[in-house]
Amino acid sequence: MNISRRIARIHTAARQVSKALAYRTRSGLIAAAVEQGTLIRTGDMLDRLGADDLKDGFKSWYGRHVKKAYIAANGQPPAMVWAQHRTTGRWIHVAAYQPLDRALFIGLATYKQTRHLVQADFAEAA
Repeated sequence: MNISRRIARIHTAARQVSKALAYRTRSGLIAAAVEQGTLIRTGDMLDRLGADDLKDGFKSWYGRHVKKAYIAANGQPPAMVWAQHRTTGRWIHVAAYQPLDRALFIGLATYKQTRHLVQADFAEAA
């Protein structure tokens, strides 16, 4: 069976089940890796640093900075996964990264709302 037919069968099956299971089916192994902590989303990184008080709009811009840094370093976009939005519950497509990926820290340093998280004083306190 060729790959396009296989993908079509997966999408057909996904349309006939609950929304959560459908998105989980489309994300497959990437979603499993995110749940296990092998891959993280930018929001997970901010939570680990105690920056969960940032507004969703600021978190979104941080994610854009990280994605730009990742593409600059690797020449291709990061793995994408379907996940539920933390506050609205809607399903959104987000990027997933290795927990110590350099792009996560470059994004922190280049975005003005998160720049304070990589300063020496903050790092010593954490």
